[in-house]
This record gives sequence, structure tokens and C-alpha cells, in this order.
Amino acid sequence: MALHLVHRACELPEQAGRSLSQWDGAELARQLVREEVVASISPQTVRRILAAQQLKPWRHHVWLHPRTPRDAAFAAHVRAVADLLTRPLAPHEAVLSLDEMTSLQPRPRRVPTRPARPGRPVQVEHEYRRAGATHLFAALDTRTGQVAGVTARRKRQVEYLALLEHLDRAVPSTITAIHLLADNVSVHHGQLVQQWLATHPRFVAHFTPIHCSWMNPVEQWFGILRRKRLRSPNFADLLALQRAILQFIAEWNEIAHPFRWTGRSFDKILAKVDAALTADAPPLADAA
Repeated sequence: MALHLVHRACELPEQAGRSLSQWDGAELARQLVREEVVASISPQTVRRILAAQQLKPWRHHVWLHPRTPRDAAFAAHVRAVADLLTRPLAPHEAVLSLDEMTSLQPRPRRVPTRPARPGRPVQVEHEYRRAGATHLFAALDTRTGQVAGVTARRKRQVEYLALLEHLDRAVPSTITAIHLLADNVSVHHGQLVQQWLATHPRFVAHFTPIHCSWMNPVEQWFGILRRKRLRSPNFADLLALQRAILQFIAEWNEIAHPFRWTGRSFDKILAKVDAALTADAPPLADAA
């Protein structure tokens, strides 16, 4: 019985003719009874048997099968980004991390949000109406934590260039090498952007490796913005939402601090990359 259970747990439910995403203890117990392996068995017993084999088919692990093997060029790319984020900068250099938060909705509620009271948390009306969406284009200075941002109704190269123009005006002329770190979406390296970069030589474009946008530090700041200002949104309209985002940026810049990507942090990442070059299992997976 235990051998049959382990065999089933190591197969996808579809292979047993079941319409399930994955097994759990109750479904495996039901399957053993359906197949007349046992007259009855409890889900707890199923779990105990599988625990002895270190099997947990009710969990899943999200991974990305590489279209091409992770090779030395990939590892070199990761190391180049790590160096850009951790090495000491010369006085004439700056490293800016760029990306977008897309489809931000104001979601105006039927009644105003109620503040906390003794014994009662903040209350947000459940029902809201649609009022359009906006996008935030933002740049994080990786050494100071300062953020610059612009909002726009669309996400195109034109809007991305508006952010670059803003940065060109805001960054002092004494900074003659502005390294831009972005992911690989076409908005960041299209023809219009390439033409702009060619006429603004102090801007140097760098890109994270494919499927490694998590290496871009601005993503951490987006998480802060989402938690502190965009949780349960309740704004009258798009203009109110855009003003709130820009005000948050201004208030953040008063207390800004960098996110310290240490050499030790990247040592762990690079160790995974090096292992992935020879391992059969795909690297850098995300658990779920």
C-alpha cells in the first residue's frame, strides 16, 4: 500500500485520470480507496507515510525552463550587474534603477474610508467604481535611495523618454556617467530610446539578465509604495491618484536611504548561477 501511495504521489493527478491541479492528503486517500488498494485510509495517515519519503505533492515550486542552457555568458551578465550595484562609484558616476508600475487604479469608494477607532481597524468600503488607470515611471538612485518619477496614462517609449528627460534636467552636470539599469521590455530599448541615448552620451544603458528583473533595486521601492500608499486605494479620480504618488515620492526623498546589496548577497546568487551551469535542475526558481 505504501509503495502504491508513493507511486501515485510522484505522478500528476491527470496521469491517474483525475481532474486535479495537484494531490493533497484527502485526494490521495480517496484515490487509494477508488483503486481498491485499501478499504479506507485517513488523510493524516497518507501524510505520515509521505513524510517518511520527504514527499509533499500538495506543494508546488514555480520555475522557468530556460530556452537555452544557462551558460558562462549568463553568469558573466549576472556578475556585471552585481558589480554595477555594489562597487564604489567615482565622483562623476551615478547608477539609477528604472522600471514601471503599471495599471494603477484610483478605485473611488461609495463612502470615505473610516479611520481606526478603539477596538476597530481602519474600514475601507468594499464596493468601488472604475475610474481608469495610470502608470508610474520611476528611477531609484542606488547609492542614495532618492527617487524620481513621472506618471502617464500610457506605457510607451514616449513616456519612458519623458522620465529620461526629467532625469537629464535633475542630475547635476558634474555627473558625466549616468548608468541606467532596467529590464528587457521593449519600452526600455526601442528605436526612439536608442536615438535619444545616442544624443545624450552621459547616459549608459544596462539591462538585467532575461527573467532576472528581481535584480533591479527599484522593485524593492515599488513594494514600499504599494504597502504604504496604494494598499486599498480610494482616490477620487486619476488626478488625485497621480498627485498622491508624487507626494509620496517627495516625502520618501526626505528620508531616503539606499537598499544595500552587499557582496555577500551576490555571492549567494552567483553560487546558484555557477551551480546551475552544470546542474540538471533549472536555477533561481521561486517557491509558491
